[in-house]
Amino acid sequence: MRYLIIAFTITISLLVNSCGVYNFTGAKPVDAKTFQVNYFQNNAELIEPGIERTFTLELQDIIQNQTNLNLVSQSGELLYEGEIVEYRITPMTATADQRAAQNRLTIAVNVRFVNKNKEDDNFEKRFSFYYDFDANQQLVGSQLSSALDVIFERITQDVFNESLAKW
Repeated sequence: MRYLIIAFTITISLLVNSCGVYNFTGAKPVDAKTFQVNYFQNNAELIEPGIERTFTLELQDIIQNQTNLNLVSQSGELLYEGEIVEYRITPMTATADQRAAQNRLTIAVNVRFVNKNKEDDNFEKRFSFYYDFDANQQLVGSQLSSALDVIFERITQDVFNESLAKW
């Protein structure tokens, strides 16, 4: 019975100890405690008011939700900055009478990432994604909100993966 208790204790200890390396977000251990997300300016040719604020907040949220880093307004060890460089609506498919049947909203964001503790991780990269919608609908209100949610969820996850998860 004593050997059974010892074997059980060792097994549990090894299992608990081995799980310490893994996490559910895919983020690798980072030698930092703070991060800073500067306001992303909207420098696209076609301007949709408010999307720069929405993107900035969503990037802050994903990093806070998937890491234990603390958000600071200045002197962060990890720094995210950049600008929205593209907001474009283009026709994707046409009907028999040469009218658009489906349109595509594409948003691109240029991101500069600086890791003050490990300069090899620094990068400047363009991230983009799109949302297709029926050409008969106006991209306003809840339709626009849905499109921005889909696009920004993908872009912010890509930025997170590139900077912290190293995927």
